[in-house]
Amino acid sequence: MLFWQVRQRSSYLFRMRPTLYFTSPYATGNPCLTFTVPGRILTEMFIDYVEIEVTAGDGGHGCVAFHTEKFIPKGGPDGGDGGRGGSVIALADANLRTLLDFRYRRKYKAENGQPGGGGLKTGKSGQDTILRLPVGTLVTDLSSGKTLFDLDKPDTRFVIAKGGKGGHGNAYYKSPTNQAPRKAQDGLLGESRKVALELKLLADVGLVGLPNAGKSTILSSFSQARPKIADYPFTTLTPNLGIVKLRDYKSCVMADIPGLIEGASEGKGLGHQFLRHIQRTAIIVYVVDVNETDIAKTREILHKELVEFDRQLAQRPSLVVVTKIDTVDESDLKGICKGLPESYIYLSAVTRRGADDFLEAIERELDQQKA
Repeated sequence: MLFWQVRQRSSYLFRMRPTLYFTSPYATGNPCLTFTVPGRILTEMFIDYVEIEVTAGDGGHGCVAFHTEKFIPKGGPDGGDGGRGGSVIALADANLRTLLDFRYRRKYKAENGQPGGGGLKTGKSGQDTILRLPVGTLVTDLSSGKTLFDLDKPDTRFVIAKGGKGGHGNAYYKSPTNQAPRKAQDGLLGESRKVALELKLLADVGLVGLPNAGKSTILSSFSQARPKIADYPFTTLTPNLGIVKLRDYKSCVMADIPGLIEGASEGKGLGHQFLRHIQRTAIIVYVVDVNETDIAKTREILHKELVEFDRQLAQRPSLVVVTKIDTVDESDLKGICKGLPESYIYLSAVTRRGADDFLEAIERELDQQKA
């Protein structure tokens, strides 16, 4: 009964053809509770760039007060200092994979410090606001364009906006020549700035190729990742990550980048919005379908688009993998190989033919990077 209610409700809310299935452990009588959401929501789940405004808390004001107690006619000043304003802190969280939480809320403010009190009481400090960000997020100041910090390691912290310092109470100003000061300092304002959060996935190997070249099939075949695979272009709309086992106790992180076409640097297809994720990879793997009319030219098109996006990628170590070799005859494959460089790797992710050569080449390149 519970399954029927959820299924009917999802159809009523979205009124679209279901494309994604979620499971819940709360179903009874069935191993899982299944409901659907439309594909347009799925494509919006991966957010890798947002702009937000952060404001730290202001410091509390100092207090003007004098000690009053029976039989003590001249108690003197005892106004306490104000509390420190809270800061806005970025924290790298290894459990996060997207900046989706920051898409719908753009302003973040830390708590103000409390004012000081009599009896030399210091005001309570404001509570810090912690922004949990995925590992690999760059924090950039929009006003200056300067990169403030790179959260490239888990649990890394960085203060984006520092809280204001609390003001001094009148007890701070007492001296032999001014025994009853009647002034206190206001708390300082907290920092405020607009920043850009840009997520660049951390991966050892990046798969780059034309739509339907077989990148997602490679990732699903060599890792536990399960990207969407279909026989039409632009099946992959967001980057996918997977852990690939190279040998015992040795593995690497592989990223499947959405399909790239000629003119992507000019905004064609999906454009180059996801190419920022290739900037951190140690190795670029150009994936080319064996059925392409000109394999070498296709590789040059992919290389050209990467260089136009970031010239430094031209110096990045790379491999060329010719995929789907199980779809052509052996005689045709030999003819194709004769006209291509010997460094090209021929792979069938379905039959696993060429898998050892593929993994050994990746391991060799990674070892050279560490040397």
